[in-house]
Amino acid sequence: MTGTPRSGPSADEQVVLLVAGLADLAVSTVGSAVGTVRQLLRRSDGADIAKDAQQDLMSRGRIALDRHTVAPAHLEVLAQHVQARRSTCGGDV
Repeated sequence: MTGTPRSGPSADEQVVLLVAGLADLAVSTVGSAVGTVRQLLRRSDGADIAKDAQQDLMSRGRIALDRHTVAPAHLEVLAQHVQARRSTCGGDV
């Protein structure tokens, strides 16, 4: 080894550390989720909780997609609404 000190981990080491950290986080999250699911299955209002969880996940998904997509132009959205209304009403609009 040379006498020059290293300032930190190399790029390869950083990648390995990041992947290991993500894997550890995933394992602990899955373990917590399994415990939570077991507790929820014991409850009598499990169907209501599952429905609420589904709605929450859909809302989170919608927010995530909105955060990472470009909103369509306002006039384009209005034109699509008019076109949809014309097709359902037989062109009376």
